[in-house]
Amino acid sequence: MESAGRAWHQIVIDVLKANEVRLIPYVPDNVLKPLIAGIHADPFFEAFTVAREEEAVGIVAGAVMAGRRGMVLMQTSGFATLANVLASLPCAYQIPVLMMVSERGTLGEFNIGQAAVWRTMRPTLESLAMPYHVVTRLDECEFVVDRTIRQAHLTQQPAALILSPLLTGGKSVTPKVVAQ
Repeated sequence: MESAGRAWHQIVIDVLKANEVRLIPYVPDNVLKPLIAGIHADPFFEAFTVAREEEAVGIVAGAVMAGRRGMVLMQTSGFATLANVLASLPCAYQIPVLMMVSERGTLGEFNIGQAAVWRTMRPTLESLAMPYHVVTRLDECEFVVDRTIRQAHLTQQPAALILSPLLTGGKSVTPKVVAQ
């Protein structure tokens, strides 16, 4: 697959399809909006919202055990709720649950809650010995997403893909100037 002329979200969709990743539970996120819209527009995928990220991890774990491939979509703040479910299900039982996380909390972030979770996300993944890769550039997107999916399924290990604001543009808001 050639990435020239495609946006990051189209590259991700093409790689998911090439790897038979069809089930996409997600918690809505503005940064992931173009990816979510593209997935919903393609009949290849079965995509739906969930109430919480832990629910999505459980759904994908069950799907994998039934022979289907899936990926959870979420933003950084949603990751804060996952340490227990990751440690007790996909990490403990070697279930290749895939997660794609839009990285918030850095590079112009306005939400202090996102920044707090951003500081803990990588250390949490490392303490769980859970492989993760940060995608920062369009020219590496296809390779990193594809190889992460393949490795997770070949090794029967969960894995996370973190989409940097350098790739997605992130989410930032210009602060309002307060007149004094």
